[in-house]
Amino acid sequence: MKRRIPNPFEKIFSYSIMSRLDESASFTSTSHERAWLKRMLEHPAASGAFTAETLGKLRGLLTAEDDLSFSGGFVEKAGAAGRPLYHPLLRPLRRMILAGSGMRLTIRTRSGLEFTRQPGFPYKLEYSMARREWYLLWYHRDEQTLLTTKLDTVLGVYAEPVSETETAAALGRIKDILDARREQALIEVLPAYRRELSRILYAFSCFDKEVIYEEAQEVYRIRLTYLSDEAEYVLSKLRFLGKRVRVVEGPRLQQRMLESARLALGRYGQG
Repeated sequence: MKRRIPNPFEKIFSYSIMSRLDESASFTSTSHERAWLKRMLEHPAASGAFTAETLGKLRGLLTAEDDLSFSGGFVEKAGAAGRPLYHPLLRPLRRMILAGSGMRLTIRTRSGLEFTRQPGFPYKLEYSMARREWYLLWYHRDEQTLLTTKLDTVLGVYAEPVSETETAAALGRIKDILDARREQALIEVLPAYRRELSRILYAFSCFDKEVIYEEAQEVYRIRLTYLSDEAEYVLSKLRFLGKRVRVVEGPRLQQRMLESARLALGRYGQG
């Protein structure tokens, strides 16, 4: 089988196009992606996620796209009760994040206690696919800590102006906290499963990663970067992928995988 020799001029041309698109704040999309977006905009949550003007504009741009139909191809059985995809606090919080604004937050804990008008700085909104819930990652300006709060526990929030100096200090502190929490692992795709690389990469799609191809060994390796509190989720993905991958670097993950193997052998092993 002949190996295609990369054309350097083709790479330069592609890089030039992508650079111009980045500079103009544009991005490319496939016909399938546009059809998927058109279908998603039919969901009842779309009217809450977008303003009427934005929703109308998007639907107008997608009028000529093909309809993505799932009828006849999929049958859902024993599905769990659906939860709202859109949360009413998403839009105001997103605007605060984009504006670099501070906030005052009122929260209710699991035990029923309420903490009112907590001074904070909103940093990021995250959606947990496993729990189907929205979370707010925010910086407590008094305690100088980074917290994760479920949006369903937020009773109220409003913007509060902060100085540029305070904003810069908060962002710097957030960066330091996240850097201290970051961990890395090197995951190797076993040669027999190279054809499943796209599936393996999809399993780690929500993490920062770098794919390395070792030409001498003809092996793909994935350098994964994640936060320490996400280690359990990474482990669940490694267990799901099974013998397709192995952890080359990352003592914490290696130790946990070894413990899992010992527990499995103790429960199901013979002798």
